[in-house]
Amino acid sequence: MDKTKQKIAFSFLIAIFLAAFEGVVVSTAAPVIVKSLHNFKMISWIFSIFLLTSAISTPIYGKLADLYGRKRIFMIGISIFLFGSLLAGLSQTMHQLIIFRGIQGIGAGAIFTIGFTMIGDIFTLEERSIIQGAISTIWGIAGLVGPLLGGFLIDYLSWQWIFFINIPFGLLSVYILAKFVHEQKPATNPKIDYLGAILLSIAIGSLLYGVMSLDEDFYLGVILLVITLISSILFYLQEARTSEPIVPLFILNKSSIIVNIITFISSFILIACSVYLPLHIQSIMGYSATIAGISLIGTSIAWFMSSISIAKLMKKYPTNIIVMFSSLILIFSSWLLTQLTIDTPLWHLSIYVFFFGFGFSGTLNTLTFIVQDSVKYNLRGAAVGLNMLTRTLAQTIGVTVLGAVLNVSTADFIQAHNLINITMQDFYDNTAPQYHELLRQALFYSLNNIYYILVGSSVLCLILSYFVPKYQEKNNGL
Repeated sequence: MDKTKQKIAFSFLIAIFLAAFEGVVVSTAAPVIVKSLHNFKMISWIFSIFLLTSAISTPIYGKLADLYGRKRIFMIGISIFLFGSLLAGLSQTMHQLIIFRGIQGIGAGAIFTIGFTMIGDIFTLEERSIIQGAISTIWGIAGLVGPLLGGFLIDYLSWQWIFFINIPFGLLSVYILAKFVHEQKPATNPKIDYLGAILLSIAIGSLLYGVMSLDEDFYLGVILLVITLISSILFYLQEARTSEPIVPLFILNKSSIIVNIITFISSFILIACSVYLPLHIQSIMGYSATIAGISLIGTSIAWFMSSISIAKLMKKYPTNIIVMFSSLILIFSSWLLTQLTIDTPLWHLSIYVFFFGFGFSGTLNTLTFIVQDSVKYNLRGAAVGLNMLTRTLAQTIGVTVLGAVLNVSTADFIQAHNLINITMQDFYDNTAPQYHELLRQALFYSLNNIYYILVGSSVLCLILSYFVPKYQEKNNGL
C-alpha cells in the first residue's frame, strides 16, 4: 500500500472512529445531559433519532454516490455530520438536541455506506483485508476509550465537548479526501428517484420505530409495521418503473439476498455480544465498565488478526467454505457462552470472546468483499448501501428482540421464585439487597437464554453459507 493510499485509509478510519465514538460517548454522557437540559422523559430519543435518520439515509447515500460521485457525497455527508455535531453542542433544550442529533444521523449515514464503497473502489483485496481489520479494531478502541474520554471531557470541560471534539478530526478527514482521492466523472445527467426515496424513508422509519414501540405500545407498533408493509410494496412498484431506482431490483437476486441475510444474522450476533456481554461482566461478575471493555477487546484483536489473511484465503478457497468455517466458529463461540456458570472467572469469558473475532471476520468481512465486487462501479454504492442498511436493521431489531427476551425471562424467573413486586430495577438501584443474589441469578438465567438464541442463529448462518456465491474479481471504473 503506497503512501497516498495510507493517507486515504487513515481518513476513512478517522471518520469511522468518530461515528463509533459518538454512539458510545453519548451513552456515557446521557445522565449529565438529562440533568443539564431537564428532560428525562425524552432521553431515549437522543439515541433512537440518530439511529433512525442514519438508517434512512444509508441506501439513499449509496445511490447518490453512484450518481454524483463518491468523493463529493462523502464529503457532504461528513460536513452534515459535523454541522449536526456543532448544533448538538450548542443545544439549550432537549428538543433542540434531539433535532440536531437527527441531523448528525443524516450525516453519519454517509460514513459507512460511502466509506465502504470507496474502499472497494480504491484498494485491492489484500489492502481491504487490512483496512477491514483496522476498522474492527477501531470499533473496539472506541468502545474502550469512549467512556474514558467522555468522562474526561464531561468532568473537565462540559458535556457539549463530546460533540465539539468531532469537528477538528472530521475536518482533517475531509481535507485528506479532498487532496488525495481522485475518481472518474459521474453521470452527466443524473436523475433522482424522489418518490422512491420518500417511500423507502417511510418504510425504514416506520419499521425501526415500529419495532422499538412494540414493547411499550403494542398497537402503535403494529400500525407502524403495517405502514412498513404498504410503503415497501409501493416502493417495490416504484423501483420497477423508474429509470434510476434507489435500489436497482436486479441486484436483489438470489445471491444478493443470501449474502444480506447472513450479514443480518451475523450482525445480530455481533450486537448481542456488544450489548449483553458487558452487562454480564458488570452485573453478574461485578466488574466496572472499564474492565468489561478491556475484557472484550480480544474480539477486535482476533478480528484484525484474521482479517489480514482473509484475502489470501479467498484466492485459495471458495468463499462459501470460508463463511461456513467462520459460522462453525460462531457456533462454537456461542456454545461456550452457554457453558458459563454464575461464578465463571472473568479470564474464561475473555478467552471465549476471543474466538468470536475470527467468526465475525470470516463472515462479515468476506461478505462485504463479495458485495463490493459483485456489481459494476456505477452500482457499487447502491449495493453497499443495501448491505449497510441490513447491518443497521439487524442491530436495531436485535437489541429490541433480545431485550424482550431478557425482560420476559427475568420476569418468569422472578415469578417462579415468588418475588412479588421485585424487579430488576431494584437490583440495579440496590433497593432490595436481601434479594440481590436471587436477582443476580435471574439475570444470569435470562442471559443464558440469549446465548442459546445466538447458537441457533449461528447454525442458521452455517446452513445459508452453503449458498454463498463465488467471489468475483473487482470490476470498477478507476
